[in-house]
Amino acid sequence: MSDSRWKSTSSFVLGNTTFALPDSAFLLLREIVVERTGIWFDDSKRGLMADKLSELVAANGLTSFLDYYYLLRYDENADAHWSALMDRLSVPETFFWRQAEQIEAVANVIAPAHFLAYPGRPLRIWSAGCCTGEEPISLAIALAEAGLLARYPIDIVATDGSAEMIARAKRGSYGERAFRQLPAELKAKYFKEDADNRWRPNDELRKPIRWAVANLAVADEVKRYASCDVIFCRNVFIYFSDDAIRSTVRLFTDFLSADGFLFVGASESLSRLGIELELAEVGGAFTYVRLGRREEVERLHRTKPDAARRPVLTSPDGDACPD
Repeated sequence: MSDSRWKSTSSFVLGNTTFALPDSAFLLLREIVVERTGIWFDDSKRGLMADKLSELVAANGLTSFLDYYYLLRYDENADAHWSALMDRLSVPETFFWRQAEQIEAVANVIAPAHFLAYPGRPLRIWSAGCCTGEEPISLAIALAEAGLLARYPIDIVATDGSAEMIARAKRGSYGERAFRQLPAELKAKYFKEDADNRWRPNDELRKPIRWAVANLAVADEVKRYASCDVIFCRNVFIYFSDDAIRSTVRLFTDFLSADGFLFVGASESLSRLGIELELAEVGGAFTYVRLGRREEVERLHRTKPDAARRPVLTSPDGDACPD
């Protein structure tokens, strides 16, 4: 972004119009945005907020950020405006095989132990904040490489707060940059190049994945998908307020299967937030499990998968992630 667009940290120039973001509008917008999305703009990100919202202000024929606040709060089409805002706030920067040790831990350790402990019960995985789909597809690749994807019932639900990101994920068309960490042999095995020099995953990878829009700051939407065995919510909480993280993780904990796993990004630490989960190492990757389970989990998963026993805690919920 060119610096010439900026007047100051509290205003933004778009075309011939300068949109000022005074203290009052900034505070009102910051509070309503974190309330509805979990995303937190601290004082140092005031200019970033102006950048993100200014085009929406102009697109709605408004002349101030305060008018936009009232639009979000009171307009009869507020839901549509929030959807557009979620698209604008999304960060479409991800790639295949990101933090591969976590993906491989699921495929090589957690999944085999699950199917031995619960014969016939689907492995239920939620990719929360999946962006354009690289994460759930990476999980499908790892499970296929482990010989599990075609042999066992596996249900992957992939959600994002942005409808635009989910639409792109459903299209499944990827440029070269998305493959910067995926081994070349896996790209050749599971993707086919199209006429536009983009790459599409094969049907084997797409079949177990269901796509949906879900806002992690809305309790009912979290509850709809959190009754799973494994939750991936990586590089999402870096944008959230501490209170929003606590609220979302509390719901994860309430609905995650009793012997389930939560994976977050490498730079995201939850332990300081007083949650009812603790960090454990499984298959060379760090994951969160319920308090009191770390030693059991680490001992269990240090054994070979064929030595896995049924965990002491069992899941009280059903066999499949709800629609």
